[in-house]
Amino acid sequence: MKRLSDIGTIKDILSRHGFSFSKGLGQNFLVNPSVCPRMAELSGAGEGVGVIEIGPGIGVLTQELCALADKVVAVEIDKRLIPVLRETLGEFDNLKVINDDVLKLDLNKLIEDEFQGMRVVVCANLPYYITSPVIMKLLEDKLPIDYITVMVQKEAAQRICAEVGSRECGAVTAAVNFYSKPEMLFSVSAGSFMPAPKVDSAVMRLNVYKQPPVELEDDKKFFTVVKAAFAQRRKTVLNSISSSLGLEKQYVNELLLECEINPQSRAEKLKLEDFAEIARRISL
Repeated sequence: MKRLSDIGTIKDILSRHGFSFSKGLGQNFLVNPSVCPRMAELSGAGEGVGVIEIGPGIGVLTQELCALADKVVAVEIDKRLIPVLRETLGEFDNLKVINDDVLKLDLNKLIEDEFQGMRVVVCANLPYYITSPVIMKLLEDKLPIDYITVMVQKEAAQRICAEVGSRECGAVTAAVNFYSKPEMLFSVSAGSFMPAPKVDSAVMRLNVYKQPPVELEDDKKFFTVVKAAFAQRRKTVLNSISSSLGLEKQYVNELLLECEINPQSRAEKLKLEDFAEIARRISL
């Protein structure tokens, strides 16, 4: 395999293809040779496993995944990288590269078409600007996947992996914890990339639940409540929900008391069960 984490190799390949980095696409290629092997190993890739990779770049993580998994489907939005990937990953016959936007893809159909009889995992070095949209799409589409292993901005990883009911918890934390159990795996310094971003990154893994930890009658209402509760973090859960959803304060106050929730609490203090109970009782 080519040493795709070698700076000289990267510059040579990109120069020959006339490629320049796009700030708009958040492109930062890994040059730390220890990161991708470790990430691939922890992703769940292996015999009998198919992997969806998002944003392969020049293929430094892709080649590690191909060496472990039965099949890898890499989704790359930048058409300029397609000929680069043909060169860097041409040796692998268990790889398929799709030039498309993962946020617009029917991933359930992709899994059905490409991974018959395989367990499926997702592994990606995600651009910072699409971290939350991609993660929520992967979870909300209710894909038949076991794990989502992603490298993201360290601050985002810490927020997502925070305990629901802790100070660091936000709406995304609660949403991710409804669908999966997140865990922080390891940190990655800014100097591990070319060009180097201004902040450090971290690799986290979402262990996707087969069944959510709380029972819901209406998923949509649950997430509406979560979003409303965190819409104004500095306000009480009473004020945030009532103003965000246009509901009378007295009604919301009585509702929260019925749910045995202090109306003067902040949303970050609530557990998933609290949000679920509000969603069961609230009239929207």
